[in-house]
Amino acid sequence: MIEKIRHSLSHVLAAAILEMFPEAKLAIGPAIENGFYYDFDLPRTLVPEDLPLLEEKMRQIINTKYEITQYDESKEKAIEFLKKINQPYKVELIDDIKDENVSFYKFNNFVDLCAGPHVASTGDLKDIGWKLDKTAGAYWRGDEKNKMLQRIYGLAFQTKKELADYLVSREEAEKRDHRKLGKELGLFVFSELVGPGLPLYTPKGAILRNAIANYSRQLREEIGYQEVHTPQINKAELFKVSGHYDKYKDDMFEVHSHYTDEEYYLKPMNCPQHTQIYASQPRSYKELPVRIADFANLYRDEKPGELSGLTRLRAFCQDDGHCFCREDQIKTEFSNILKGIEKAMKRYGMNYYIRLSLRDENKKEAYLGDNEVWEKSQTILEEILKENKIDYVKAEGEAAFYGPKMDLMAKDSLNREWQLSTIQIDFNMPKRFNLEYTTEDGLKKIPVMIHSAFVGSPERFMGVLIEHYAGAFPAWLSPVQVAILPVSEKHIDFSKKIAKELRALNIRIELDERNESVGRKIRDAEMQKSPYVIVLGDKEIESGKLAVRVRGEKDLLNLSVEELVKEISK
Repeated sequence: MIEKIRHSLSHVLAAAILEMFPEAKLAIGPAIENGFYYDFDLPRTLVPEDLPLLEEKMRQIINTKYEITQYDESKEKAIEFLKKINQPYKVELIDDIKDENVSFYKFNNFVDLCAGPHVASTGDLKDIGWKLDKTAGAYWRGDEKNKMLQRIYGLAFQTKKELADYLVSREEAEKRDHRKLGKELGLFVFSELVGPGLPLYTPKGAILRNAIANYSRQLREEIGYQEVHTPQINKAELFKVSGHYDKYKDDMFEVHSHYTDEEYYLKPMNCPQHTQIYASQPRSYKELPVRIADFANLYRDEKPGELSGLTRLRAFCQDDGHCFCREDQIKTEFSNILKGIEKAMKRYGMNYYIRLSLRDENKKEAYLGDNEVWEKSQTILEEILKENKIDYVKAEGEAAFYGPKMDLMAKDSLNREWQLSTIQIDFNMPKRFNLEYTTEDGLKKIPVMIHSAFVGSPERFMGVLIEHYAGAFPAWLSPVQVAILPVSEKHIDFSKKIAKELRALNIRIELDERNESVGRKIRDAEMQKSPYVIVLGDKEIESGKLAVRVRGEKDLLNLSVEELVKEISK
């Protein structure tokens, strides 16, 4: 129902535009997540003051309660009609329609080419929670060679309360934007000289990034993975064998050698290289499973317009793991990884569910492997989820091209959904690389390959966590765990002594030696969201106790160094 409402509102917007600009040319107006948009070719550029005027016109149309009717027309007559009313973009759209007839929707004097469906009357939109949101430029059909149109975005929800709740949530999300907070907290920077999508991590940012990666390392070690390190460049032949070359060549960075004519690429994933570590020596059934983890950098040639802070990059790593095992070991390996994911999400304070990503049965040609392999692997994954009593939803068409997978869909503190880690079963790649092991009977058999990650990319997850915690990281993740603030210059030596003791106990500290008032230092430490702040003056020197401010709490704690370390360790 909400899709029908949003789509109907886009047509009401188009009708309002034609009232304001009778010469306007209409392009497309679909329903989208949280609302709708419509693209227009207008005689002048819209200004913010135009949106309230358009909203008022839309309300008038809604309150008049026009009946919305649908009728069909032959393509020939439709083109004749659209040319007559001077709507060239609609004429062009008809070329994409394969049917002999096309559908129109009409209310009052407004007619639009559309397949529908819509609500029965504009009056059905009266109690809906909606508003026009913003304007933007948009190339016709997304092609920069075409004309730039003006896009108007609208928000639409089933009720006015849902709209109000969404606006509050979005305002909070804007405050938490990791690009904004990352700059304020001094975690990472981007440079035009370095290039888009290539972040530079400051010392504080590197601490946070490493803390995320190291926790994933710990989880890997707990279930028997050994870390390897592999090169960033590879011969194209590796990706031709794996199948990535044909599927992803346009998304890979090509590398040229001064000395050979061979094709090389920066690697976008680790799995093909890991097959070569497995293949480097004969394997027996007794050695399996062989578990490999890798945190080497990966590179993908993302389009500049799709880059977004840390959540969409050209250079990143993954907490990547590949397991080569026998078929009778698949369920145990999946269960171990699922337990690791559960442990990680609990520690980061995130709710989640598993999406079982399956092949699109109508586009089988887009995937590697035969029907038998796919049916077998998809059945195994669903059995594992049921046996582990894990809630899941099915999603056809979301599988990797070489096999089905379980995707971790996590919800942050604003209840926004993120796809993070993944576990994939792969019967195809081992076969393509002729991997094998010797069975108990002395026969040769192909191993199964399991691809997995706990949080996916630590860099991307860092962006998610900045927003999840609003920059106020738990002490184990916080780049600065304790901010030490001497009251005046005469207290600096004592502050250095305390700093040395805490560093020796592996506590990350920052000593503020600036010639500023203690009030200013406290405010700055709070802006940096330090979990613990120590103010050191005469009283602290005399007592040997530290006056500790705990983030988010009003009362001060008076603790010794040892007591503070215990407090942080909690």
